[in-house]
Amino acid sequence: MQILSKLNNRKVAIQGVTVLTPDGWLKDATVLIADRKFISIDQTISPDGFDLVNGQGLQMLPGIIDLHGDAFERMICPRPGVNFPLSIAIADNDRNLLASGITTFYCSITDSYEPGLRSRDSARTLIDFILGTGQQVLNCNHRIHIRHEEANITEHQELCDWMESGRVHILSINDHLPPPGNEKRLNRYLNSVKQRSSMSIEEIEILINQVREKRHQGAAQIEQLVDLAHTQKIPLASHDDDSLEKVLLSQKRQIAIAEFPATVDLAAKSREYGAAVLMGAPNLVRGGSHLGLMSVAEAVKNNVIDCLCSDYHYPSLFYAPFKLQELGLMSFEKAWSLVSSQPAAAVGISDQKGKIAPGLDADFLLISPEHHPISSITSVYVAGQEVARYQIK
Repeated sequence: MQILSKLNNRKVAIQGVTVLTPDGWLKDATVLIADRKFISIDQTISPDGFDLVNGQGLQMLPGIIDLHGDAFERMICPRPGVNFPLSIAIADNDRNLLASGITTFYCSITDSYEPGLRSRDSARTLIDFILGTGQQVLNCNHRIHIRHEEANITEHQELCDWMESGRVHILSINDHLPPPGNEKRLNRYLNSVKQRSSMSIEEIEILINQVREKRHQGAAQIEQLVDLAHTQKIPLASHDDDSLEKVLLSQKRQIAIAEFPATVDLAAKSREYGAAVLMGAPNLVRGGSHLGLMSVAEAVKNNVIDCLCSDYHYPSLFYAPFKLQELGLMSFEKAWSLVSSQPAAAVGISDQKGKIAPGLDADFLLISPEHHPISSITSVYVAGQEVARYQIK
């Protein structure tokens, strides 16, 4: 892979390419790009003053918008208790995003009561890097998705300050604290924390008990965060709604995105009140949910899905639309909207991203349709600049 330097205001013409436009495929087109945006998509135009790129035999797809991805955690902490410098980890993660065709990434940072990787300190450091010095080295367009744990009641004002200062672009309300008496969820949570920390099982159990004793103090904080999100026009997401009661609470909170609802009926209820249903692409690629909940295939068959995300595996998000077409569940054109235009609409940026159309940011992929999807990307462009190029064998 070759990472190329960013050049401002370059005028580019991609010629002879087959483009996936909002109206379908347009063959043998010329796509003009200037000032970081698409200027025109035309079959007859002959540009003057543009750098020419030969797109013969290639397809142009809108860049992928990933609303929920946390695989970067494994770049930071590849083994329990083993951490790497943040700048190295996130720069490496950036390359992995581009290799999977992701041009806009909502970095899903967990704001938890846990120490270490998912702590408030870690969240603060990540945000400071991504929105600060990281802007000089990261090619993918990074935004911040805070996954706030309901039971995390510390430093509440700091989170409010982040939201008020525009540092949070999605806020999701999470509750991974296992309830008393639910051994299945307790064991799953213990194993999960063990994988990302050096804590013993006994230490994790002590932490859980301490957090349970204080979690009731967070109820008012959550409602304040919900109100603040609406005031600041930050999209709100629910997480893992697995009962009608939770869906109705999400409706009351005017949730914009329902992440991973447990069943078809709950997903349908979420869509009824206006939420976009978001599911993980690994669910589709692996053949089902790793938690035994609703599958993406089932959601597609019942028309209760709006968007796909990488969740914990970036390559799955690029491969998923091809898989949906292969399974006969959806046309490729409609399937690609699950990773581009529909995520953009869900978070209110469809006037900027998600489609190849005049006036929108020139974020796109060039792929070779003659090759298997997993090795078909030839170039990735962000804001009209080629940021990654791959040799197709």
